[in-house]
Amino acid sequence: MNLFSIKGRRALITGSGRGLGLRFAEGLAEAGAEVVINDVDAARAETAAAVLRAKGCAAHTAIFNVTDPAAVRAGVQQLEQSAGPVDILINNAGIHRYGALLELDVAKWREVLDVNLTGAFLAAQAVAAGMVARRRGKIINICSLMSEGGRPTTGNYMAAKGGLKMLTKSMTVEWARHNIQANGIGPGYILSDMTAHLAAQPDFDAWVKGRTPAGRWGTPDDLVGAAVFLASPASDFVNGQIIYVDGGWLSAL
Repeated sequence: MNLFSIKGRRALITGSGRGLGLRFAEGLAEAGAEVVINDVDAARAETAAAVLRAKGCAAHTAIFNVTDPAAVRAGVQQLEQSAGPVDILINNAGIHRYGALLELDVAKWREVLDVNLTGAFLAAQAVAAGMVARRRGKIINICSLMSEGGRPTTGNYMAAKGGLKMLTKSMTVEWARHNIQANGIGPGYILSDMTAHLAAQPDFDAWVKGRTPAGRWGTPDDLVGAAVFLASPASDFVNGQIIYVDGGWLSAL
């Protein structure tokens, strides 16, 4: 199974102090990677890293805001000087701010685009130079079902995740020649901190379960296999793809 081994690789996961990002970090660490927890909150990042270390995993922290270009560059530079080069980047940091387009405040529009799309660009740009020089690298962008469609009041999120899908393809056409694989994971409806308020609504919960061919919400554990695959040598000729982990959602009318 060496084809799926990421032992000895170093993975930076943005927004991984909690939630899905932390589960991605745990999953890659369980598969042998040395992981770097990124968060804007130093205490939260250190707590998450301590949990991983207690399990015997190698874990570091990198504290920076993905929307701040200078902070991202400095954070990645400091990380690579102290811990070593980043072999795997998971662009996970993301937020949601609901609002109908006619009433949506421009600040909410920009906030979601800045974190979910521009943040992924900045982090990838910061690590890709080293990947190009080493001729090896894996970039995994956490997209969404809303890279393909959405619901009312989610226009800013749809725009960001749709843009992230195309940014993934742009990374491929520019960086594949340097042996960098850029792909995405598109989670379906996953039970998480971000969706807990939706799952608590009986009508919405029933809608998700009825609309999903698998008949259930996904869990953070459901995403780990795709992440390990895309981070491993098994995906060395997979590029520019979005793997939807959605219980069959996009296959059903």
